[in-house]
Amino acid sequence: MKRMLFNATQQEELRVAIVDGQKLIDIDIETAGREQRKGNIYKGVITRIEPSLEACFVNYGEDRHGFLPFKEVARQYFKEGVDMRSARIQDALREGQELIVQVEKEERGNKGAALTTFISLAGRYLVLMPNNPRGGGVSRRIEGDERQELRETMAQLQIPDGMSMIARTAGIGRSAEELQWDLNYLLQLWRAIEAASQNGHPGQPMLIYLESSLVIRAIRDYFQPDIGEILIDTTEIYDQARAFMDIVMPDNVSKVKRYHDDVPLFSRFQIEHQIETAYSRTVPLPSGGAIVIDHTEALVAIDVNSARATKGADIEETATRTNLEAADEVARQLRLRDLGGLIVIDFIDMESAKSQREVEQRLKDALKHDRARVQMGKISRFGLMELSRQRLRPALSEGSHVTCPRCNGTGHIRDTESSALQVLRIIQEEAMKENTAAIHCQVPVEVTAFLLNEKRQEINKIESRFKVGIVLIPNKHLDTPHYKLERLRHDDARLDDPRASWKMAEEAARELESETGYSKRAADVKPKQEAAVKGITPERPAPSPAPQRAAEPVAPAPVPAPAPVASGGFVGWLKGLFGLSPAPAP
Repeated sequence: MKRMLFNATQQEELRVAIVDGQKLIDIDIETAGREQRKGNIYKGVITRIEPSLEACFVNYGEDRHGFLPFKEVARQYFKEGVDMRSARIQDALREGQELIVQVEKEERGNKGAALTTFISLAGRYLVLMPNNPRGGGVSRRIEGDERQELRETMAQLQIPDGMSMIARTAGIGRSAEELQWDLNYLLQLWRAIEAASQNGHPGQPMLIYLESSLVIRAIRDYFQPDIGEILIDTTEIYDQARAFMDIVMPDNVSKVKRYHDDVPLFSRFQIEHQIETAYSRTVPLPSGGAIVIDHTEALVAIDVNSARATKGADIEETATRTNLEAADEVARQLRLRDLGGLIVIDFIDMESAKSQREVEQRLKDALKHDRARVQMGKISRFGLMELSRQRLRPALSEGSHVTCPRCNGTGHIRDTESSALQVLRIIQEEAMKENTAAIHCQVPVEVTAFLLNEKRQEINKIESRFKVGIVLIPNKHLDTPHYKLERLRHDDARLDDPRASWKMAEEAARELESETGYSKRAADVKPKQEAAVKGITPERPAPSPAPQRAAEPVAPAPVPAPAPVASGGFVGWLKGLFGLSPAPAP
């Protein structure tokens, strides 16, 4: 049975998992202090227009301004008289103009958030696009007769002019009354957003609408009829979930249950270890192979290794078996980690084209359960497959990992000798500059030992040749490849400082600690914006689904009469054995 599990016993993290038996299907984690802005709606102000990028930058109330492409600007914000087909951004918009924008992509690294003015409001069954009349339709994941049936139901809904809507997979089999109820709630929410945008201070950005909490978002987006129960281990989250289900899905309220056992909820279903694999670089496969996942600036690279996999009769069978297992695990890890963008998988080389097609089909089938849009290529002659996956939320690693301050995220550092030679060359360059009186260089202890012993003659040569004093300060608070070098001119007052070098190192350590502290103080954290629109609930509870008509009883198929028993004792038995029909009885 499928279950949805909510673990909120630690106030720093709220975790939501979907399990099938004891197998982890999906995981979502919300970390305290890391605000997710995707889906939030703001009143923004254009601060700069960049014609070369066909985009503008918008101040929406956060530290870094958002990026708004011209193609994401609705017609209603254009200046009067501007032709929409041939308009240029500098002619259609102006600096200081106010817009209602929605965060489409979160900030990542040095990139600001991507914004759009085409607002979309997600409900349980529908997504409303209040200022995009041509964006409606049915979810791509709905196919066949269900797609046509849903289109016919949507045609019965009353939607205002200039708006459109998309039917979600949860809308399959729902009546027009249920869909209209969801639409009415979204229209009510949009009216509140429009009113709030008019009431703010002119020219001042503000948060209008905050996307729902993880509890509501998870139930709204992940709950399906095949989920047997929702288990929650804290009273506060249980009350939130039950209140939401009471309004939106009253017929499923009984599935929301409070978990009281002493054994931790995730440990009860044995998924803690499975969650940890989503943080690991290497993920083992059942037959002994493994996949290795590496993140780069341009793409995510996944390498498939046979490792200890030796169950196949030959190398081709071993490669195919390992690749098939890897296809299932790759699809699962993409969901768990929410890896987005360009993904390249390096499968083990297979000679047979049939085996390659089999692996491609296995991966395609495994990706059918993914909520994100995935575009697949074919395995190339180099054994590589390219994927493009929609990013639904920040990757799991982005919310829990920090860049290593020593290697700066590269995963490797220069050794002691290489670092020492680099420092020596920089000292020589600084000594050659005009008006240099002294050089103070703070370096790690092991680098200092190398320079003062193996490279003492070179240091002396630089001092005598350029008439420069060189002071090497061993600093135990520094690690390779870090160092701190200062060039002192002849008029620098620090030349007369009588302190010993080891005292300089202590002072530098205090400076480094204050400059590069890795933990933010609570006072330095910017307070969150308060949403202008909140607490909007439907005017009436959701209608109960129409009872399905019971299937008509089917008449039992006639049972054929048993064949006559062959007569004649042993002779008759032999005739029956060889298929010879016995003579008809008189």
